[in-house]
Amino acid sequence: MTTLADLTDLGLRWDAYGQSGLSGPLLRLADDLDLALRRLAGSWDAVEEQPPATLPAADLTSHLRAFPHQATFTMGLEPGDVNLGEFADGPVVDPAGSVVLTRTGPVTTVLTPAACFHVYAQRRGVQLAEAAYVTTRSTCFRREERYEPLQRQWSFAMREIVCLGTSAEAASFLTDTRTLADDFSRLVDLPLDWSPATDPFFRPHLQPGFLMQRVQLVKHEAAYGALALASANRHHSHFGSTFGISRDGVPASTACVAFGLERWLYALVDRHGTDPGSWPDLVAAAEQAVAR
Repeated sequence: MTTLADLTDLGLRWDAYGQSGLSGPLLRLADDLDLALRRLAGSWDAVEEQPPATLPAADLTSHLRAFPHQATFTMGLEPGDVNLGEFADGPVVDPAGSVVLTRTGPVTTVLTPAACFHVYAQRRGVQLAEAAYVTTRSTCFRREERYEPLQRQWSFAMREIVCLGTSAEAASFLTDTRTLADDFSRLVDLPLDWSPATDPFFRPHLQPGFLMQRVQLVKHEAAYGALALASANRHHSHFGSTFGISRDGVPASTACVAFGLERWLYALVDRHGTDPGSWPDLVAAAEQAVAR
């Protein structure tokens, strides 16, 4: 079992409120992993996109209703001099470490909960002449009841490969990308097991999305032991309809495969040990998987 002390020696800086920093061998492993995943995305000639840190709250209405417990909102103080003065002249932070706010301004943005959301918002109103493939990486934020180093964090890095196209194109993309991920995991000797999954909805019995995931099996996760490292998600026309993206005259179907980078780091160290010399060549494995 890999301990926090093991990970710290490899370059992990862990903050108990659920965030991590990397340096040394772990940072180099993270860089290699992301490069390897971009190589996998290259099999689709996926366009690379780098999104901003936030999304407009107005674009996430249904998501916020489904996952209010995970959301992280951005906010600032109401900018009037009187209000700012009351804040600056007050305690600012209380003994428990909480900021003592005065009046706040409107909250209009949310820290990114999933990297692929930017891809759909960026293509609002677009009519696709052919399937589009995109890869993107974002720091994502999801509040949890508990946090564990690299395994369950408030903020974490997510690399995604996304398809926007017809229903058949989205389905084919998911099948082929799952096979590609399986080949890659075998080449780096990291056993993965795919199984149907559901997202952690708030009041799931009242959420149509939860029922669809249970009935139509639109979400699958690839786990190393009990730890989910990747997910394959079929959204049908949900995002195509929401953002007015069309393909062949109807709302586009979308699908994505998401990889949680910190969880992969944990799994690789747990599987191959704490000696960086024993870690697999991730980039070479990705190139070999794509060449098959």
